[in-house]
Amino acid sequence: MMKSMGIWVWANYVFGLMACTTSTPKSTFLAQKVSSDSATTELSIDTPVLTPADAKTILAKKEVPVLCYHQIREWLPSDGKRAKDDIISPTKFNEHIKLLADSGYQSILPDQLYDYLVYGKSLPPKPIMFTFDDTDLDQFTVAYPTLKKYGFKGVYFIMTVAIGKKGRIAYMNAAQLKQLADEGNVIASHTYDHKNFSKFTEEDWTTQIDEPTRKLERITGKKITYFAYPYGVYKAALLPKLKEHGFKAAFILSTKRDEDYPLYTIRRIIDPGHYTAKNLLHSIKKSFK
Repeated sequence: MMKSMGIWVWANYVFGLMACTTSTPKSTFLAQKVSSDSATTELSIDTPVLTPADAKTILAKKEVPVLCYHQIREWLPSDGKRAKDDIISPTKFNEHIKLLADSGYQSILPDQLYDYLVYGKSLPPKPIMFTFDDTDLDQFTVAYPTLKKYGFKGVYFIMTVAIGKKGRIAYMNAAQLKQLADEGNVIASHTYDHKNFSKFTEEDWTTQIDEPTRKLERITGKKITYFAYPYGVYKAALLPKLKEHGFKAAFILSTKRDEDYPLYTIRRIIDPGHYTAKNLLHSIKKSFK
């Protein structure tokens, strides 16, 4: 009997020693502790709360170069003088994009720009954004593969009336828009039929903004939260309504930004077809300071 009792005491000692020396994962211990303290206690994890920057702070930040393109094709004798600013040949477009890649630029997308402006998040050393207006088919057949070749992505501002249309100018269809979105590019809004934003009526917020947004969301399966003004023209009094209609930011051209709503007046410059690649580099450095 004494021998059996001794074996029982020794076994319990060894088991207790093993229990004391066996490591318990910290996460398991914390979960057990929380569970034992109270059925309603939750584990607190410190998450930094980011405070959005005010308009003055956003305006003071260094601007990120944002380029705007329309048609990527050869000039035609029928093209007017003004139209030539919106046309760049495929060869020149490739030259310009190649030089930007060789110069160390890295493309960013609107969410990255928004987080930089609003929350001070970091960007690549030489960020740049490529944007395309009006839904033109050559943006899919020429611009998209060119950007992809150099490791860039783009933002496509779509005027929904044109989707799938064919004629003197052909436009992207829904499947092509979906492909762009699926491959990490951003599809964004450019109204229904390119109506001047400064002339919007109350009805236009439905026909030019809400309905196009819903259509693009159905096509892409993604939220549409960015907007570009037709002709680059905006009206200051209407800017607050863009936020009410779900947009995080909006893009103008090379005019002055609004001091109260800088997120809704982000500047872009057009890369004209008559520029050389070096002209473009000079323009970027001069325009975005």
